[in-house]
Amino acid sequence: MSATHEVFNQAPPLTGFTTADDPALLEALRREGGGWGEAEVRALGARAGSEQVQDWARTAEANPPVLRTHDRYGHRIDEVEFHPSWHELMTAAVESGQHAAPWAEARPGAHLVRAAKFYVWAQAEPGHGCPVSMTYAAIPALRAQPELAAVYEPLLASRTYDYGLRPPLGKQGLIAGMSMTEKQGGSDVRANTTTAVPAGDGSYTITGHKWFTSAPMSDVFLVLAQTAEGLTCFLMPRVLPDGTRNAMRLQRLKDKLGNRSNASAEIEYEQAVAWPVGEPGRGVRTIVEMVNMTRLDCVLGSAAGMRAGLRQAVHHAAHRRAFGAELIDQPLMRNVLADLAVESEAATLLAMRLAAAVDRSMAGDTGEAALRRLALAAGKYWVCKRGSTHAAEALECLGGNGYVEESGMPRLYREAPLLSIWEGSGNVAALDVLRALQKEPAGLDAWFAEVDAAAGADARLDAAAARVRTLLAELSDPARAQLLARRLAEQLTLVLQGSLLVRHGDPAVADAFCASRLGADWGNAFGTLPAGADLGAILDRASAKES
Repeated sequence: MSATHEVFNQAPPLTGFTTADDPALLEALRREGGGWGEAEVRALGARAGSEQVQDWARTAEANPPVLRTHDRYGHRIDEVEFHPSWHELMTAAVESGQHAAPWAEARPGAHLVRAAKFYVWAQAEPGHGCPVSMTYAAIPALRAQPELAAVYEPLLASRTYDYGLRPPLGKQGLIAGMSMTEKQGGSDVRANTTTAVPAGDGSYTITGHKWFTSAPMSDVFLVLAQTAEGLTCFLMPRVLPDGTRNAMRLQRLKDKLGNRSNASAEIEYEQAVAWPVGEPGRGVRTIVEMVNMTRLDCVLGSAAGMRAGLRQAVHHAAHRRAFGAELIDQPLMRNVLADLAVESEAATLLAMRLAAAVDRSMAGDTGEAALRRLALAAGKYWVCKRGSTHAAEALECLGGNGYVEESGMPRLYREAPLLSIWEGSGNVAALDVLRALQKEPAGLDAWFAEVDAAAGADARLDAAAARVRTLLAELSDPARAQLLARRLAEQLTLVLQGSLLVRHGDPAVADAFCASRLGADWGNAFGTLPAGADLGAILDRASAKES
């Protein structure tokens, strides 16, 4: 071979690692009451980093799902075909309980352990996390109709992935989806025009058009439709009890920016059969618990994406030489990598704290429930916004190598905006912060109690908390409140992250976070941490191997 084809100064493939080598994650798992699940989280993280699973991730996205509306004879079938790698990923996710285990295991810390599993597994391939997340989120909404929950919940919580269009009650396990968005309404679900008419036997027939239904191959869906009483939630199966296909017509699959391994469809309902869930006319209230659960997974998914991008950037910099030295030893690159690590750790701590709040609120802690309501809306806004910026900078650390598909970084970059859009884009999440403050003022008390637990430990954090109080005082004018909603969501999240880092994080990471994000000693891009930041300690932690 010609000497010009000798390959050198290239990073080796990043395989055989474990996504659970993450001090911030494991420390939070132990601290918040989920230490009992650490062995399972570690095992799942090792599997996520294996060569086999990395290959599943690559091939699942490279071979996106295909819609088959009709069979060869002209019969309407409305089926979505997936690459075998998709089913391997789904099988592993369901067997590990990411889809619903906490609802079947009423154990303290169950939601936290499930969150840690979702976090380490999403770093392998995020697309299939959509139906996993929706199944997790569907159960609390379904419980608004106890007789339906009694029948369907055991199958939704089953650890058997049973793919295929068959009557749901004859399957060994079910996957759930959600169908709310319509083309004329988008996030304004109250503008929905899909209608539901009583059939006389307790069921309804639903007619309408859903503009964006993710994971249309799911077994059952929670659907919003208008009744005489108003917007109502329904449970709709893909296959009816007699084995016939329900009248859900898949018109087309969306050609999306990212999330390409997962199918998202436009759906026509032509008198499709469904059963009501919750009170008639209270559909939004019924389904809001599902929305909150999927929002938690948006935060977890963004944090997972940050960690995956950071890992790739650090790995590349550790093996690439430029200008006479390894990239990771050069001051400017060290600043960029450390800044990415600070952002990643702050996101991970917040995501895990929110998951712990789910456990405690489910156990009856009203303060934790109030904190979760406010902090989840704010965290969904800010952490998911930061995901796209973080992915872009991590990709840039690899230079041109990061811009090619083989690196995996384009997949990460394309995926990041979805989590900011899903379950309410930026403005929706920010306005939900204002709504939470108005409807549940106890949330603000809980937020201050959490933040004030670090009072006096860092002057920059104290000053930032005081600025939040000043900002809150400006919300009395409703018009001005909307203009300040994004700034408020950002500041609520940053200050809460600062408090968590000061109390529980690595001192070098906490100091760099408070100096940059709270103390304004920071530029407008990653890589502008102040000169006094302990870059070495931060980078050591970012590449730590947990034992």
